[in-house]
Parts: sequence; structure tokens; C-alpha cells
Amino acid sequence: MANSCFKVPYPVNEPVRSYTPNSTEKEAVLETYRKLYGQSKEVPLRIHGKDIKTGDLGTMHPPHDHKHQLGVYHKARPEDVKLAIDSALAARSQWSTMDWSARASIFLKAAALVAGPYRDIINASTMLAQSKTIHQAEIDAACEFADFLRFNAYYLQEIYEQQPDSDDGIWNRLSYRPLEGFVYAVSPFNFTAIAGNLPASAALMGNVVVWKPSDHQVFSAQVVMEIFEEAGVPPGVINMVMGDPEMITNIVLDTPEFAGIHYTGSTAVFKDIWTKIGSKIHQFKSYPRIVGETGGKDFIIAHPSAKPLEVAAAIIRGGFEFQGQKCSAASRVYLPASIAPQIIEHTQKMMAEIQMGSPEDFENFVTAVIHQGAFNRLKDAIESIRKSDEATILAGGNCDDSKGYFVEPTLVQTTNPHFFSMETELFGPLVTVYVYEDKDWKETLELIDRTSEYALTGAVFSQDRYALEEALGALENSAGNFYLNDKCTGAVVGQQPFGGARGSGTNDKAGSVYNLLRWVSPRLIKETFVPAQDFKYPFLG
Repeated sequence: MANSCFKVPYPVNEPVRSYTPNSTEKEAVLETYRKLYGQSKEVPLRIHGKDIKTGDLGTMHPPHDHKHQLGVYHKARPEDVKLAIDSALAARSQWSTMDWSARASIFLKAAALVAGPYRDIINASTMLAQSKTIHQAEIDAACEFADFLRFNAYYLQEIYEQQPDSDDGIWNRLSYRPLEGFVYAVSPFNFTAIAGNLPASAALMGNVVVWKPSDHQVFSAQVVMEIFEEAGVPPGVINMVMGDPEMITNIVLDTPEFAGIHYTGSTAVFKDIWTKIGSKIHQFKSYPRIVGETGGKDFIIAHPSAKPLEVAAAIIRGGFEFQGQKCSAASRVYLPASIAPQIIEHTQKMMAEIQMGSPEDFENFVTAVIHQGAFNRLKDAIESIRKSDEATILAGGNCDDSKGYFVEPTLVQTTNPHFFSMETELFGPLVTVYVYEDKDWKETLELIDRTSEYALTGAVFSQDRYALEEALGALENSAGNFYLNDKCTGAVVGQQPFGGARGSGTNDKAGSVYNLLRWVSPRLIKETFVPAQDFKYPFLG
């Protein structure tokens, strides 16, 4: 194997299935959904390839049917976290020195499993665990996850191929070493693909990982772990632990071999972790890599030349798909007075057609928010809006948690561009509109830039190319992913590397070579074929 140069198959984005009525793919995923719904699953910790059952149990429930129990999962004790760390470090020597093509092969097999025999299982699990419609589950759990695995393997090869120039009698080489220690991966509830990619991308580069999935995503996270192991990830390379996030994090950060964190979640938690890392910097063997994608208060702005129907469709899809529980979801919209009434009318008509309920019914466009806390937060926000004299609810606004955590897609108009729902990340199906005077286009661009602490995604709609260029310049630092005449969600691996700056994270672009470079530590090797035998240079005469 050491005597060959291999090429990773060129990656192609996984085709998205449509799940049309009466299709075999629809029937197959619904059959799997109902089968999983009727079972009771026990999810243990997974450390060094072994199940660890602690007896400290949490329960799993579909957000759209919260009285139904899908099963239980075991929560880690301090000794379990330490065992996971020790298991990772024990696996490091063999994994980090494995031929890169073997590591790539493992994750390419994982991609084939996701897209093939596990497709219905991982989609149905995501529908149940996170209340995603089949379309949202398909583009996330099946397609994006498979894309991450395939494209990352290709980027791995591209990184290794980047080599320095050499000179006469000298050969310069770069070795891309894994980080010295272990990586801590902390994944969110909202994307199964992210849950898989955070540990997998670091492991692909030769690192070992302690992975803490969200407690609200364990049901589908367990499927991800099954796929890794069936694909051939050796014991100890990726260890899955659930439980008290603060306890787990504190133990991780008390370990000198902590080498980096791959995080997606809230801005406040990420800043707290960064603070803890800084306070403990003297105890670590190396400077830890800190990679995070956090919150967003993502915007859409329409220029007076925009087409109203296009803007309305972007508000619906960008703001309400997956109940607005995407870091990239549109939540603040700026409309010019000349066309605002048309855009609002189109949006209201579309919203009247939206159906809400269980993802088992494929006619539903939205389902439930993730848990009681999210429901209460959004319900309280809507009640505050009702009481305000600065805002009006234009559509939606109803909430019902009797069976599931259902919050109706809600459209709000405010007269105050700094109204709380224009600035606060609410992470739900609530979009607030501010109408500006057409003559204030430039001033509104400046307003958008200074309104939010976040800078994740944003979109501008215009048929005027000068206006688009003006927005690109004025909002250069306002979004890491910027969309012209499109909604601000739906980044595709290999096409739109994803990430934001400011309060939205470190902008290391998941699904790109830039992210993978964070998980290696290059070593330069200079070999001189005929070394000098005298210290004197010509200038010495």
C-alpha cells in the first residue's frame, strides 16, 4: 500500500429524493418511521467500541408527539468521560499512523451506507427525533451527511497534495500531522449531518474524538454511531458520550491532551468554553484549535427593483422550513415601502396554505419545535409582540403544546428596526418585517450591518446590478454566506462552504478544505542531499 499513489473518487452531491405521493421511496421511509415509532430504544454510551450503561437515564420523545416515549439513553458519569478520553488517546497511535487512503476508505464506505441501506433509517430517525419533514430529513440526514463524508475525503487528498517548492540538492516536503491529543466534538440537535460531520471530519484527518451529541438528538445520533462502526471506524477513534454538558466539558478541559474543539451550538456557551480554554491555557500540551459555528440573526433585504413574489417565497422557505430552527434561518426582513404591501400580501397568502402537524403526514410543511423550553420561549415572544405598540402580527401567532410543541409560523411587522425580535435570536418560526422608505436604501444597508451581533447568513433581492454590488460592499462583514436573489438557507457541501463570523463563529467553513486544515499540524521536512562542509560564505572572501 505504501508503494502506490491513490486518488479519491471525485465527489458528486447525493441526489435528493422527491418522495412524491404513491412513490416506493415514500412508502419505504414511512414503514421505517412507523416501525421505529413502535419500538422502545435503549441508547448506551459508546466507548472504545463497547456499550456503557450507567443507569442514569434520560427519555427520548418526538417533539410532535411528546407524550410518546421512543426509549431511553444513558447519561455519562465523570468516570465514563475519563474512560472515553483514555480510550481515544489509546487509539491514537495506531489511527494517526494509518495510511490516509485507509481512513478515507472508511468514511467513503460510511457515505455509501448513509445513501444506501441506512437511508430510510437515518431519515426516519431524524423525522422522529427532531420533527423534520421528510424533505428536511432527506436534505440533511441522507444527502448532506453523505456529501460531507465524500467531499471531505476528496479534500483530504487535496491537502496532502499541497507541497512546497524545492531547490537544487534540496527536497522540501510537508507532513500533515494529526493534532497531538484528542478532539472534543459538540454537536447540536438541529442537523443530523452536523452531528456526524463534527467528529468525522476530525477523525478523517487522523485525530481521535470524544463526541457529545445533543440530548435532544440522541435517537438519530445513535444511528450515526452505528454507521461509523459498520464502516470500519476502529474502537476508541470516535467515542460517544451523552449527559450533563458542563460536567463533560469541564473534564475534557481539565485534560492536558485536549487538542481542539469542534463545536456547533449557542454563542453564549461557545464563548464560555473559549473563556475556560483561555484560563487553562498553561496546562495544555499545545494551543487547542477552537472551531465553532454558533448563532445567527439572518436577514433578507429587498431593493425596490426586487420581484415581490420571489421575496415572499424566500421569506417562507428561509424563515419557516424546519420551524425556523436553522442557524441560517431568515428572521429579520427589510422591505422597501413601494413594494412592501405586495410582498406582505403574497407572504400572507402562502402562509395561509401552510399545513402544520406530524412529519408522518407528508402534506405538512412545518412540524413541532424541539422541546418545551423552545416552545415557551417562542410563546413568550409572541405574547410580548401582541402587547407591544411597536409591532403587529400579520399572520400566525398561535401556539399549542397539548400533543406536540407546535408554534404556528408567525409574520410580524414592526415600526422599530431595533425591536427585540429584529435583534434577538429566537430560533423558531417567527419572522419580523421592517418597512423602509425607498430613498433610505443605503441607510438601511448600514442599519442591517450594525443591528446584530451575528454575521452568519444574509440575502439581498434586486434586479438592479448596481444595487446588488452596493449591498455586497456595505454588508461585506455582515454574513459569512451571502445570497443574491435567493433565500439565506440551504448551503450545499462542495458548493457553498458554510460558516459565519462575529458572534456566529470562527468561519472555518464546514464542508470545505478550510475546515479540515484546522485538524492538522503541518511539519516541514527539508532534506539536503549534499550537506555543506565549511561554515564560510562567499562574502567572507
